Amino acid sequence: MKTIIIKDLMVPLEEYATVSEDATLQEAVMALEAAQEKIDREKYKYLHRAILVLNRSGKVVGKISQLDALKALEPKYREIGDPDKLARAGFSPAFLKILLEKHSFWDSSLADICRKCARLKVKNFMHTPTEGEYVRDDATLAEALHMLVMGRHHSLLVVRNSDIVGILRLTDVFVAVFDMMKQCET
Repeated sequence: MKTIIIKDLMVPLEEYATVSEDATLQEAVMALEAAQEKIDREKYKYLHRAILVLNRSGKVVGKISQLDALKALEPKYREIGDPDKLARAGFSPAFLKILLEKHSFWDSSLADICRKCARLKVKNFMHTPTEGEYVRDDATLAEALHMLVMGRHHSLLVVRNSDIVGILRLTDVFVAVFDMMKQCET
């Protein structure tokens, strides 16, 4: 089998959903929908599930996942700390129910989604990528797999000469590995 290089799997930046850091959540969701409508279904089997956030210079400064967007609608999540770090602790359903009841999550939030998403600025809740979320475009699939698994990431930003040129999605990596599995003799 030939070695798979990340630039062969990535989605180029210009094909991905992007918004400015001053955009609202509502604008971000609309950008995601527009990008999904334009996706080349022959080339990519799966729709995009995140939005990249650009600064005024057009450089990627953040990312918004579906989970980030939902968490932004309920400000009480910020009161309990970083939900991503807490989730990795593996809480029981009973404990999660106690948290829900104690903090009254989602008690009135769902009724005001339209109002909330129109005023929430993405720069206030976007995820700022860490050093471990960047992969070179000439890296191998094995390198990217390691980064995705160890970092528990759903995507990595692809860089060439310090410029972000695309995004590597976990779904595309899984499909590539799955295709390899299907080629194996049993």
